Amino acid sequence: MQWYERLDEKIRDYLPDMTVERDVPMSRHTSFRIGGPARRMAFPESREQLVILLGLAEECGIRPFLLGRGTNLLVSDRGLDTLVIKTAERMTSIRRLDDVTLEADVGVLLSRLAVYAQQAGLAGLEFAHGIPGSLGGAVCMNAGAYGGEMRQVVTEVTALYPDGIRRFTGDQAEFAYRHSRFLEDGAVVLGAVVRLTPDDPAAIRQRMDDLMARRRASQPLEWPSAGSTFKRPEGYYAGTLIDQTGLKGLTVGGAQVSEKHAGFVINTGSATCADVRELIRRVQEAVYKAHGVRLEPEVRFVGE
Repeated sequence: MQWYERLDEKIRDYLPDMTVERDVPMSRHTSFRIGGPARRMAFPESREQLVILLGLAEECGIRPFLLGRGTNLLVSDRGLDTLVIKTAERMTSIRRLDDVTLEADVGVLLSRLAVYAQQAGLAGLEFAHGIPGSLGGAVCMNAGAYGGEMRQVVTEVTALYPDGIRRFTGDQAEFAYRHSRFLEDGAVVLGAVVRLTPDDPAAIRQRMDDLMARRRASQPLEWPSAGSTFKRPEGYYAGTLIDQTGLKGLTVGGAQVSEKHAGFVINTGSATCADVRELIRRVQEAVYKAHGVRLEPEVRFVGE
């Protein structure tokens, strides 16, 4: 019996109400619109269901892939022969703990959390309004934009480790540039607490709108992509280096260096994972040859 057949049986026995789909194209669940089929995709509705599901997967000898909104991923054209657990569909609750503190589940969209905070008159998440990912990925990667980062507001993270559920303070999360301890540990983030600052909802909304206008003006949001393709090299900006190297518009298959913002690789409609990987390689090679700077991808490669 294959692992997925054993898992199907266990889910029927222990999580009969949970939605599970078979051979799901990952291109439907990533912002790049790229990726072959996932053997199984499950949609837990609570932290309890997620913990049980992870235990069942372990019993079947597989390591699941945790998926939020799929906004920072490039998935193999061959797909993923594993269980993909998508949290951004249904693990989306937000709770107000006190006057300035919110707790949210891993699958909450950052944009929704920012709007919830704004409507409650709480400032500090304006930078997150235009980031398309979910809370879990944002915590793991210490997502940030326009001078704001998750480490500025996160005060507690709840994560699942092999020895059980553990809670960490913001300092213990070891946030760094596009990094946290949870990436190193391979832990599963279940949720987080953010501490914000009281402010006028209209003023918060205005700041959010201003940042979104800047984003729309400078980034190719009309095309599928994974956001910024490369991490910011120390002392430089990746997009500037790529632009100065004359690479805007460089194309491999359906993948292209955006003509609007050179820091973005976009899918013009028919890009494959192989196209994007090759384009990234060519950009890295050209920038290193021209400037002596090695660009490190910010996008995560999955299933390669």
